[in-house]
Amino acid sequence: MAHIESYVSPHLQPNGQLNPFSLEGKLALITGGGTGIGLEMARCMATAGATVIITGRREAVLQEAVADLGSSVHYLTNDVCELDTLEDLVAQIEATHGPLDILVNNAGINMKKPALEVTDEEFTRIIHTNLNAVFALTRVCAKRMVERKNGVILMISSMAAYYGIDRVVAYAASKSAVEGMVKVLASEFSKHNVRVNAIAPGFIETEMSRTAMNSDPDRRDRAMRRTPMGKFGQPSDIGHAAVFLASEAARYITGASLPVDGGNSIGF
Repeated sequence: MAHIESYVSPHLQPNGQLNPFSLEGKLALITGGGTGIGLEMARCMATAGATVIITGRREAVLQEAVADLGSSVHYLTNDVCELDTLEDLVAQIEATHGPLDILVNNAGINMKKPALEVTDEEFTRIIHTNLNAVFALTRVCAKRMVERKNGVILMISSMAAYYGIDRVVAYAASKSAVEGMVKVLASEFSKHNVRVNAIAPGFIETEMSRTAMNSDPDRRDRAMRRTPMGKFGQPSDIGHAAVFLASEAARYITGASLPVDGGNSIGF
């Protein structure tokens, strides 16, 4: 067996036992995996031994990501909002790479706008991307996982589902709904050995978040003041949490939402 570096330790521990944090032999699908948090989750899962498929709408971005991440990461161009394409997407992945073990619903969009100015079309667009598409892809993958009695599904939640953040009403509604969906699906799928959890990132430094924060210094300063660790997180912090929740080390965790936020959700 070729040696694959794990972000924690090699696949086999010194005592010969399997490393419960390894993802060796696992196949993961990460939507929106070409940039930001999705890219780092792909990197961390690949480093932990998984074969990773990333998807997104921009092929050039995905190609650049795969070139950076290495031979265990592959891409398919797909828009999760086109619900009628998702069955074929998963079928193509499994026909080429084998059964999916891990689904990470990372693709999503946001909009910062006072609630009274949000149109029905804008609200619907965010709900469709962040909730309807997430459920549709989860249903496609979960049918196969339930039949095989094995699988892990990860959702990306948000601090916006934990407390009221102004000017993100549609985004907050979508992520609050995702939190509820995690609990219901975990309840339904647990008997089939399919676990469902969420990661709730705090304020993570990405190109998109830096642009948003720099355009709103007051929001940036408020976020920092209520983060007890006194710093913003890195995308790899989310990646490492995703590896843990997808691994055997988390085999008795389901229906949970894990804040990765430097204490922001409990800060004052």
